[in-house]
Amino acid sequence: MTVFKTFLKIVNKYKGTIILYTMMLLVFGVTNLNTKETTSFIETKPDVVIIDEDNSKLSNNLVNYMKKNTDLRSIKESDIDDALFFRDVVYVIYIPKNYQEKRLNQEDISLKIKSTNTYEGALSEEILKRYLESEKVYTKNYNNINTIISKINSSLQSSVNVKTVSKIDTKEQSRISRYFNFASYSIMAVVIYIICLVLTSFKEKNVNKRIIISSTNYQEHNKLLLYSSFVYVFLIWLLYSLLGVIIFKNEILNLKGIIYLGNTLIFSFVALTIALFISSVINNKNAISGIVNVFALGQAFLCGAFIPTEYLPDTVLKIAHILPSYYYINSNDILSKMEVVNLINLKPVIFNSIILLGISILFIILNNVVSRKKQIVG
Repeated sequence: MTVFKTFLKIVNKYKGTIILYTMMLLVFGVTNLNTKETTSFIETKPDVVIIDEDNSKLSNNLVNYMKKNTDLRSIKESDIDDALFFRDVVYVIYIPKNYQEKRLNQEDISLKIKSTNTYEGALSEEILKRYLESEKVYTKNYNNINTIISKINSSLQSSVNVKTVSKIDTKEQSRISRYFNFASYSIMAVVIYIICLVLTSFKEKNVNKRIIISSTNYQEHNKLLLYSSFVYVFLIWLLYSLLGVIIFKNEILNLKGIIYLGNTLIFSFVALTIALFISSVINNKNAISGIVNVFALGQAFLCGAFIPTEYLPDTVLKIAHILPSYYYINSNDILSKMEVVNLINLKPVIFNSIILLGISILFIILNNVVSRKKQIVG
């Protein structure tokens, strides 16, 4: 109990820092929250990839049709599965060789399809289905390819355009995502900074001597410090979660909101393991401030806490893949666009959570290795 009380006293000494980062979260993380959206339905186009192995007049016409009704993306064939997994695209169409020839000869030929099984994926299928039905009719009744294409285009042009209509309040969801994305910076900063300062205080020579001669076992003392650190991180997570609930109210009191909070809890744990590792390596209080600025600010800029990831260059995002904040923010961005919460749609979020836990385990192992080496040297 004495260790815990001392831990809280040191934390209280640095409460100004916690308040500062919390205020930054409220000011910058909640920017433009007062802006009201006139409608909760946003027209968008699904992201689609087409691999055309035939490159004929008929296949090119299909590509042009999809280009008008969807956002046609250019992605390497080797990267398509990853793009589907991370929802960079929702639908992939493979047009096989001899597509035009077999269509004109009334032979059976099917398109290979890959889909995310989301609302946008289903809508992409409906758009493609409209074309294929029209194509089937005119290839059956005409032999000239130019006539067939002209008839198909004329038929489709007179049809009502199909557009994706988002069923969720995308404006509100982007606000929630923005809040939690910026929270990654605040959490990383207050956890690493405070934990490192507190543990460094316990390692000071005079304090360390008192611990050694006290009745408390040294290993037991370290366990109590670890438990105290867990409690502190949990309280920080609870504070930022409660602020989120107060700000967004009913918008976050649902299953998706619970996932946001769970994702933040996992990230807070990652921040704790990083803080424990840094504190085992560095005992200089002056150096800790610089490390926090480099580590927390660096991740915030590279991973999308300050600037949305869609505006960041690909080179920056590739570098960001080695940082825990990237996976946390990526999960938040996926959740903000998710219309139906189910196991299939949550796979990328689960994958990101596994990576975050893996990073935590890595830092725990590194911390143990460094601690053992120091004990041997000592």
